[in-house]
Amino acid sequence: MTKQDKTVSPETGKDPVCGMSVDAKSTHRYQHKGQTFCFCSAGCQSKFATSPDHYLAEGDKQEATELGVWHTCPMHPEVRQSGPGTCPKCGMALEPEAPSLGDSEHPELVDFRRRFLFSLPFTTMVFALAMLGHGHSWLPGIWQNWLELMLATPVVLWAGRPFFVRGIQSVINRSLNMWTLIGLGTSLAYLYSLVATVAPRVFPEAFAIDGRVSVYFEASAMIISLTLLGQLMELRARAQTSGAIKALLGLAPTTARRINDDGSEEDIAIENIQVGSRLRVTPGEKIPIDGIVEEGRSSVDESMLTGEPIPVTRTRGDRVIGATLNTNGTLVIRSEKVTSDTTLAQIVSLVIQAQRSRAPMQRLADVVSGYFVLVVLTVAIITFLSWGFVGPDPSWVYGLINAVAVLIVACPCALGLATPMSIMVATGKAANSGVLFHDAAAIEALRLIDTIVIDKTGTLTEGKPTFKKAVSLGELSADEVLRLAASLNQGSEHPLARAIVMAARERDMNLATVSDFDSESGIGVTGQLNGQLNGQQLSLGNTKFMRQHHVDVNSAQSSADQMRNQGASVMYLALSGKLVGLLAVSDPIKSSTHAAIRALHERGLKIIMATGDGEITAQAVASELGIDEVHSEVTPRDKLNLMSRLQAEGRKVAMAGDGINDAPALAQADVGIAMGTGTDVAMNSAQVTLIKGDLRGILEARRISELTVSNMRQNLLFALIYNSAGVPVAAGILYPLFGLLLSPMIAALAMSLSSVSVISNALRLRGQ
Repeated sequence: MTKQDKTVSPETGKDPVCGMSVDAKSTHRYQHKGQTFCFCSAGCQSKFATSPDHYLAEGDKQEATELGVWHTCPMHPEVRQSGPGTCPKCGMALEPEAPSLGDSEHPELVDFRRRFLFSLPFTTMVFALAMLGHGHSWLPGIWQNWLELMLATPVVLWAGRPFFVRGIQSVINRSLNMWTLIGLGTSLAYLYSLVATVAPRVFPEAFAIDGRVSVYFEASAMIISLTLLGQLMELRARAQTSGAIKALLGLAPTTARRINDDGSEEDIAIENIQVGSRLRVTPGEKIPIDGIVEEGRSSVDESMLTGEPIPVTRTRGDRVIGATLNTNGTLVIRSEKVTSDTTLAQIVSLVIQAQRSRAPMQRLADVVSGYFVLVVLTVAIITFLSWGFVGPDPSWVYGLINAVAVLIVACPCALGLATPMSIMVATGKAANSGVLFHDAAAIEALRLIDTIVIDKTGTLTEGKPTFKKAVSLGELSADEVLRLAASLNQGSEHPLARAIVMAARERDMNLATVSDFDSESGIGVTGQLNGQLNGQQLSLGNTKFMRQHHVDVNSAQSSADQMRNQGASVMYLALSGKLVGLLAVSDPIKSSTHAAIRALHERGLKIIMATGDGEITAQAVASELGIDEVHSEVTPRDKLNLMSRLQAEGRKVAMAGDGINDAPALAQADVGIAMGTGTDVAMNSAQVTLIKGDLRGILEARRISELTVSNMRQNLLFALIYNSAGVPVAAGILYPLFGLLLSPMIAALAMSLSSVSVISNALRLRGQ
């Protein structure tokens, strides 16, 4: 049913206010945007006429609820369905395409946590019995088998149920994967043990020890519990992708104060703002949507968008951006872009698009597993038939035992642990070095990076403006220029002003008092001096401010450009309309940046700077650091387009940034690297976080990436060699020559030893 069916159709329509069915005989009608809406009563008609878009929006929400939220697979974005579920290709849990602030924990994370906690005590007990219970008179062998059966059954049949469902789906969908192996290995180990417990006499006496046929309940229980634990870790890591979007959505206010046509004011929900609405924004409030200032003047902190710490002045006719912070004045704005058209909504859309468009990394284990399970099944069937037809009596029993041994020895423990164990050890080692990897894909990809795009403010620089120097242009000394500027700035909250005042106080300067102080936030301040220069007008600001106050700055242009070329912001000081000095404030480059850039170049990486700063300042910083390529005055979309262009050229690109404006590019990059000193949105959008905000952490992260991938390959190679040797032996290839068979008990021991070997090799990463 479409929205129009719900609200317009005379026969089957619904009252958009109360939801009751209405028909063509209803006399309560209302025309809105060329459509006729029917109502059950005059009261509902009146409410709708007051705010039609509000009730239509509510209808859209109801329709979305009825249809369900669209979910997609993070590994296969082409898979989409209404509501949660699992991917038919890889078995991974689907996640919402666009998370909302109201989303709770992923339902599968909650479910797997409950299953893991349930399985843990049962698995521990059955494992202890299997390892320690043999040969004790207090527990006869047959009773131990039944006790292990009772302990393992809840783990297998309830805790492991999702794995069996996914394993069956992988067969039905003809997409064999790790779930196929886990389901097959676990179920066969359990079924073999179940038969050995319930009907032990079907097995030859050679497989009985002290009258008890060996069982492997602990193997099936351990596989399920370890797999549940691995899934919990993976789901927590995947939650970080939606965390970035939630952090962005959380920036926007939930309500706004609307000025009605009759002059009254009311608080309304943000989603009810329409294009053309007049809104009042008081100091300390966030601007609700994108619009144009109609009344007032204020300094607006736009760092959430630009990453720059310096507020900008906004007055009549200027555009403002939703979710930015109004700091010191009252503004009346007229909404221009609402809902999905706002700048913030577009950034959210860009992040989602970048996350979904990134090509999924195909894990080597999954590729191998798809073929491996077919080989194992084929070998098991051949083993069963060969022994059954040509083996010694009881031939079919031998065939069954050897086929089971093949499947147990080929159980995917070692193959399944090969990569997760390396990842677990590597992430712990990296954390101790100040590097946080958000997922395994980042560890695998970082070693291949050949290009790094770096933001300037807060990444290359400290992100905190500091006073650099004062220059005298007349009779006053440089110290006097600083003292007068600091005296005037005592009443200003501007970051550059605070840097000047702090510098004067550090020099123990005696600051003068100023009256008639006036601030044009973002561009300059004025005031009347008291004391020695009593009554003289003092002005401090940028070029635009000086021109507005008819102060000639042409004579100082060369000196100002020289300081700008060194990466500084320059302010002019005028006394009674005459230029008397210059002051430079800069955002210093981090002490570690020079060494980091030099080391990255030595590793053969190309370094590109992309910043919202002006060209002169950007070029100055790039020249000092030896950066290969510079892009200045770029927007979030420009950064995203730059990443896409470099990737289209075949480059493997990492993005390093710290601001919200970097979030789309961080998500689009092959590896996103966030500064730990930056915003939560940047860290949630990235795959790697440098806790100390030191770019030298990239070198350590890359080294760990190389070591980890090498370790994973060693583990996978060992697991494959183990299976290549173990499967033929389990099938009975040594029997004709030496009369040796691999019993399921030995197969299980070999399986356990293979897992221990993989874990031991992974632990070597700690000392490398």
